[in-house]
Amino acid sequence: MAGAQGRMSDSADGMDDVLDTEEADRHSGTAGPPAFRAAVDALRSSRLRPQVEVEPTPPPQRLAPHAYALEAVVVDGEQELADGRLVLLHDPAGHDAWRGTFRLVTLVRAELEPEMAADPLLPEVCWSWLTGALQARGLGYGEPSGTITRASSHYFGGLAERPAASQIEIRASWTPREGLGGVPDTASHLASWCDLLAQVAGLPPAGPGDASVVTLPQRRGPQSR
Repeated sequence: MAGAQGRMSDSADGMDDVLDTEEADRHSGTAGPPAFRAAVDALRSSRLRPQVEVEPTPPPQRLAPHAYALEAVVVDGEQELADGRLVLLHDPAGHDAWRGTFRLVTLVRAELEPEMAADPLLPEVCWSWLTGALQARGLGYGEPSGTITRASSHYFGGLAERPAASQIEIRASWTPREGLGGVPDTASHLASWCDLLAQVAGLPPAGPGDASVVTLPQRRGPQSR
């Protein structure tokens, strides 16, 4: 995983360099109003559990006037257990659907044993991972929405020797409560998101507060890095 990098240009007027610098600033979170910059700074200075490796990644361009994105992978030695992406959106004018000026959007994925993917309670359990992770840290949030998707792959012919694979995917968004200066506690929301990633990956809770989050007992074998 790699963060966005500006590209050098040989153009005579240097305009490409200016555009690339502006794009790099957008990706790094150094541009934007003070509330957005403060929210991004909190994300970048967060201390997270060592099994979750987080790096900046180019954000979406059309969802909000200002955006910052992170991608993460949960690792155990040389094995990857789960991965995800977290995007912070900011619209200083506010957004009717958000009922606020900030929005967090996430995608989390992991592989499961096929029999667990067939569990009819799986969607409710997965949604409880997200809400439980936020509640365990006492975070205020509103307007949550999302989808839980389970997919199975079965192999035939020349690929018939491969075992069936099942994946769980959590797509969700919520509005973090804004604090002093209109800035949400993004560091704690990031920590909760990492708790969610660890939960999906099947890692043990990081602290006593995480014990209330429902777990699934079986995981598919981890993937080599």
